[in-house]
Amino acid sequence: MRLLVTGGMGFIGSNFIHYILEKHPDWEVINLDKLGYGSNPANLKDLENDLRYTFVRGDIADFELVSELVKKADAVVSFAAESHVDRSISSPEHFLRSNVIGTYTILEAIRKENPEVRLVHISTDEVYGDILDGSFTEKDALMPSSPYSATKAASDVLVLGWTRTYSLNASITRCTNNYGPYQFPEKLIPKTIIRASMGLKVPIYGTGQNVRDWLYVEDHVRAIEAVLLNGEPREIYNISAGEERNNIEVVRTILRIMDKDEDLIEFVEDRPGHDLRYSLDSWKMMRDLKWRPRYSFKEGIEKTVKWYLENEWWWKPLVNERVLHPTPWKLG
Repeated sequence: MRLLVTGGMGFIGSNFIHYILEKHPDWEVINLDKLGYGSNPANLKDLENDLRYTFVRGDIADFELVSELVKKADAVVSFAAESHVDRSISSPEHFLRSNVIGTYTILEAIRKENPEVRLVHISTDEVYGDILDGSFTEKDALMPSSPYSATKAASDVLVLGWTRTYSLNASITRCTNNYGPYQFPEKLIPKTIIRASMGLKVPIYGTGQNVRDWLYVEDHVRAIEAVLLNGEPREIYNISAGEERNNIEVVRTILRIMDKDEDLIEFVEDRPGHDLRYSLDSWKMMRDLKWRPRYSFKEGIEKTVKWYLENEWWWKPLVNERVLHPTPWKLG
């Protein structure tokens, strides 16, 4: 199979490419990435000489480029998106271009150039908004809370509309919060590990009571593989681990693993529209595609802390002002 991956230099995309090329030695991967702020060529440096892997620098909103690549593909897995909520609050226009126009461009390229191609569109639990009790199923309404989640919800609806009208072979996945190797240092878990390792304060929004279901990235990419191979057209698949933790608990767990004092914790002003709790019901994924998470949060977070502490070469070049002096969502 020849697989076109968009956004493959990012956190989840690069983990997916590593997994696919290891699991399927006869597959080829074309990686289209514009190398924006969330991308890092170091994520896939070890594949530079692999003849099964090709990197193309470009934007998913470039119709001519995407069309040429779609012609060569048997399947497309689309990770490419602006995904940092704080940045979406201060600069929402970039999210409209990547998440909405970019998805439209991919759909149109498939429709016009290769309508038989398989598409898996990677989305997020944030499109549902927050939920205080219970868990969202794939049939629940979308109620996004930020420019980021609003643009991702819009992209999901585009996929559903194009799939129905033009009979495209497309599925959507919505996952809970991922963590693991190669995650951009501005995110909660890597930022906590990095700042704690440097003896710096670890900022937590509000009172730290916001709850997320934490999914180890390897479990996520296995789920995407299952949807790619066996998912049904126009179906949505929730992916979660059943490992809900609030932010303060996550940070305290990391500090205990690192043998750091909780005095490093610093509560900061909450960001606007901060969802209190996300929770997904993954029964459909488990029932129809026989997928199960392999890693508990305890196992996954220990592996993650170990990876960051052993791979300073990867994160040190990425530690910028937003990590060292975070004032993330401030409007400017």
